Amino acid sequence: MTIDQLMNWIPFGADWPALAFFAAVLVCALTVFLFIAVYALMAIYGEVKISSFMQDKVGPMGQGVGFHAGKWGLLQPVADAVKLILKEDIIPTLADKKLFIMAPFVVFIGAFISFAALPFNQHTVVSDLNIGIFYILAVGSLSVIGIILAGWGSNNKWSLYGGMRSAAQIVSYEIPAALSIITVIMLTGTLSMQGIIEFQKGTIWVILPNWIIFNNPFSFIAFFIFFISGVAECNRTPFDIPEAESELVAGAFTEYSGMRYAFFFLSEYAEMFVISAVATTAFLGGWNSPISGFFDGPGWGLFWFMGKSLFLVFVMLWFRWTFPRLRVDQLMSICWKVFLPFALVNIFGVAIWSLIIG
Repeated sequence: MTIDQLMNWIPFGADWPALAFFAAVLVCALTVFLFIAVYALMAIYGEVKISSFMQDKVGPMGQGVGFHAGKWGLLQPVADAVKLILKEDIIPTLADKKLFIMAPFVVFIGAFISFAALPFNQHTVVSDLNIGIFYILAVGSLSVIGIILAGWGSNNKWSLYGGMRSAAQIVSYEIPAALSIITVIMLTGTLSMQGIIEFQKGTIWVILPNWIIFNNPFSFIAFFIFFISGVAECNRTPFDIPEAESELVAGAFTEYSGMRYAFFFLSEYAEMFVISAVATTAFLGGWNSPISGFFDGPGWGLFWFMGKSLFLVFVMLWFRWTFPRLRVDQLMSICWKVFLPFALVNIFGVAIWSLIIG
């Protein structure tokens, strides 16, 4: 349901359109925020349990009411959230207070407003923009500004190092990620997220779903370039150099505590979902069923979209406990010497493939 459709449900919509629009936006914003909060708690729990399993440990235990909740530590993320809420909010004496306070909100806003264009199923999207994928790529860049503000405003050399590293990393990896999306736009002929998903209906080669990842060899490579570049944009391992604990304590976030500190990590998990959702939309058929003609409909559409997106989030969590952290020179070398040339080749390859194969 879009904002326009939601306005039609508001009783005073015809008499007070501006007020109805504000109410519809508020409802959508609260819904998205609640989704991010609940999803982040689930992702944190998944991360600690997945990491424990991969390290042959049991993970958090004892947090929760009842045998099963206590046994599996189901309320551990809730306990962590309460701890951060109750912790003292400290602003360093020599910090630039305005920038210091503004930074976590700028980072969160970039991830938060990206959800406006995500199509969760055939009918559930906050705003079905005709330039939806361009909008998400644009607003996602706001996190760079927030991280630089955090690093500079903290008046801490480790924070500044982390902020500069993060800015260089995110700006660099945005280029191959955007070039990979261009291959999708070339094939579908639209910037609309729903339009891209509609293009991927049906099957290809008899039983294979008509997802863009299977469309041609170049789009197959483009998916992996986009997804790995997305991992780097989220500052996730093995690209977590901006917040390398052994070198920079917590990078740009070193001086933060309490809820301001929590906002950075809430933003990180939100960005992980946005990257996964865009990859799902652009390459994995979005809310389309993998079996054409079966398990369709809005309910199934939501299931497929969330299932594919959360699987990619799981892969990001998996990466953290599988690959070692890259050095700065290795990180930049992969971007500029590997991903960028391959992304450019993919664009020419898709163009030639479309002309020859049709």
